[in-house]
Amino acid sequence: MLRSYSSNIPKLYIIKLAKWFMLTMPIIVLFYQENGLSMQNVLTLKAFYSVAVVIMEIPSGYFADVWGRRKTLILGSILGCLGFVVYSFSSDFYGFLLAEIVLGIGSSFISGADSALLYDSLLQDKKEGTYLKQESRMMSVGNFAEALAGIAGGSLALISLRTPFIFQIFIAFMAVPASFLLLEVEKKKNQTKNGFVHVLKIVRYALWDNSELRLNILYSSIIGCATLSLAWFVQPYLKQFDMDVSRIGIIWTLLNLTVGFTALFAYRIESRLGKIGTSLFILIGVSSGFVFSGVTTTQLGIICLFWFYIVRGIATPILKDYINRITSSDMRATVLSLRNFIIRILFAIIAPFLGWYSDHFSIGEALIFAGSIIFLLGGFTLFFLFKTERK
Repeated sequence: MLRSYSSNIPKLYIIKLAKWFMLTMPIIVLFYQENGLSMQNVLTLKAFYSVAVVIMEIPSGYFADVWGRRKTLILGSILGCLGFVVYSFSSDFYGFLLAEIVLGIGSSFISGADSALLYDSLLQDKKEGTYLKQESRMMSVGNFAEALAGIAGGSLALISLRTPFIFQIFIAFMAVPASFLLLEVEKKKNQTKNGFVHVLKIVRYALWDNSELRLNILYSSIIGCATLSLAWFVQPYLKQFDMDVSRIGIIWTLLNLTVGFTALFAYRIESRLGKIGTSLFILIGVSSGFVFSGVTTTQLGIICLFWFYIVRGIATPILKDYINRITSSDMRATVLSLRNFIIRILFAIIAPFLGWYSDHFSIGEALIFAGSIIFLLGGFTLFFLFKTERK
């Protein structure tokens, strides 16, 4: 009897829900500040998280290719739960740092492996053509979960800012049984070679030998770093308008609902604009979202945040699909992890500086600076990407 690997999809949804139903996100910066951290401290913590991801990102992707997607996702899910246990008992920078390192390693074991298992499951059932639609739906589910978590987290924060972290332990645990129930996609014998040397060969192929793949990874990483960076400015950006926790939670919810709804239609937008048009739209949309938010000094700046989140919903599934189209199954998880690796390196470099810039000047000026850098880096990369693809 033939196996239906599509049964993995609902389990991957549960893992996505456990990862994205973040009760802590709408109040986490406020929680840090309540415990005496500055914005530079906050973004330094997130930089260390990125370093933890960076250290394990490519090895975890390779483990997924060799050891198996299922086992990798099981380990990532367990560590994701453990990280919030540490958070719940911590109250200073170093306690939070330990929690971030555990969560970073856990996240690295999930990122790449989930998308790779999704694509390969569809491939086994000869439905790989629906990957972009499925990835968009999965992203939508994640953002809808994060949106609902915004309301729930804001409500729990009325008890105390630590309460959402305690409840998050149980949310994160949902991924553990779901990952155990996944069906591993069988590989052809000797499809994937073992050894660190083979990892280096994949990295060399993706970042050196295949110029089209290299530029797609780099462009996707620049945009990924941009979306990650702005997310950590939303709470202090809204707080400067003297908003209370519950109102910030509502806006956070609406922002993530916006991403979720937009992601559902990402594949339609890409089919109309094509790769060049879509890539340019994403670059202009992301960089302008930063700049307009920074320039606007009234609550009208919230509209700029919504514009940014609309573009974010379009960008993430489409840019992942561009990479998947030109990557073979035996290295897909490693290549997707390489993308996340570069995102985290870029974030670890720029985030502490943006935090320092925000503390010493203003959030608005930091956003304008970030938007300008994203536009220059992204535009430079797109120029060479289009040039390469024409050849």
